[in-house]
Order: sequence, then C-alpha cells, then structure tokens
Amino acid sequence: MTRRPYLQKPQRFGWWFRQARYTRYMLREVSSLFIGAYTLVLIVGLYRLSQSQVAYESFLANAMGTFGMLFAIVALCFAIYHTYTWFVVTPKAMPIAIAGKRLPGAAIIAGHWAGFFIASALVWWLAGGN
Repeated sequence: MTRRPYLQKPQRFGWWFRQARYTRYMLREVSSLFIGAYTLVLIVGLYRLSQSQVAYESFLANAMGTFGMLFAIVALCFAIYHTYTWFVVTPKAMPIAIAGKRLPGAAIIAGHWAGFFIASALVWWLAGGN
C-alpha cells in the first residue's frame, strides 16, 4: 500500500507580513544589513583618510550629500530599533541570578540601557564633544 506524499504549498514572499511578530523579527534581521552597510561606509572613510586630505574631503562631501544623509538617518533608525529589540530579548537569553534569586527582566534591560548611555557619553566626551 502506498501513500500519497505530503506536498507543502510554496510560501509566498510576504509570508512575514501575516503576523506582527514575524514582521518585527524580519525588520530586526534587515536592520543588521543597514548597520553592516554603514560600517562599510565608515571603513571607506578611514581608507580615504589614509590616502590624503583631498580624498577624505571628497568622501565627506559625498557623505554630507542628500543620499549620504538619508542613508545615515535610515541606518540610525535601524540601529536604534536593533538595539531596542536585542535589549528586550536579553533577559530571556541571559537570565541572571544573584544569591539564588532571579533578577527581574526590567532590571537587566535598565542596566543595558544605562551601560549604553554611559558608553555613548564616554565616546562623545573622548571625541571632543562640548
């Protein structure tokens, strides 16, 4: 006796639009592409800086153009979203116990945000921020 094989229907491209949690997950995954692309832009800037002052000024002119500023704003928005979503997931992925008692998730998230703002302020201060 033979059975008919199970044939799964092919998924459409927009399967992740059906549920909000899938959409949030896919946005977080796409955000890493923008963060990676912006990292490459910064590496190109360092390379141009090593070449000459004229090359670096040309890079800055392109980065300060309409497309460069728009890309930087989109990358910043995705970086903030990526940071937020990973900080929210952290208590589930890294539960912390102190003296046998589990630390509340809100405390872990608050600690991450505090560290984020302290590190950002330190980098801003070291860069010569006023």
